Amino acid sequence: MNKRENIQETERLAIRKLTHDDFETLIAIMGKPEVMYAWEHGFSEDDVRSWIERQLTRYTKDGIGYFAVELKESGQLIDQAGLMKTTINGNEVVEIGYIFDNTYWHNGYATEAAESLIAYAFDCLELPAVHCSIRPENKASIRVAKRLGMESCGNHTVVYRGKEMPHIIYKLENPK
Repeated sequence: MNKRENIQETERLAIRKLTHDDFETLIAIMGKPEVMYAWEHGFSEDDVRSWIERQLTRYTKDGIGYFAVELKESGQLIDQAGLMKTTINGNEVVEIGYIFDNTYWHNGYATEAAESLIAYAFDCLELPAVHCSIRPENKASIRVAKRLGMESCGNHTVVYRGKEMPHIIYKLENPK
């Protein structure tokens, strides 16, 4: 197995760029409707291929995107967390996101990965703030955002597959 360079490491997790080699694991995870409930459907093979390509493009263009999150002990890919440039209500921001295999829910991994990426955003990228856009019914992601110290600062609507999906905007300012 190739040793991949980690973007960040925590006590339990290694965070690295996604590669095409992650396809089989990602389809097994992202194909589950319960994991992708914010999108309201499990992803198809084509969806996952497009997802990986979008992240590879983001790495080249922005230096950030969704990253693979692995358990350090086993090397098992348990899903993704990332920083993405996006536009919310006409403002260019960097958003943090996290998608975890439901097999690994309720272990604190999303919070652990997100804390590490926020530290990366503030310390290495020197970003002024990090945002998070969460559907109001996604109580687990809202709990993670609040654990991270993020505060609600507005709303916006995302149109996905022709459907309007309301989101709450959370924000954490760089304390430096």
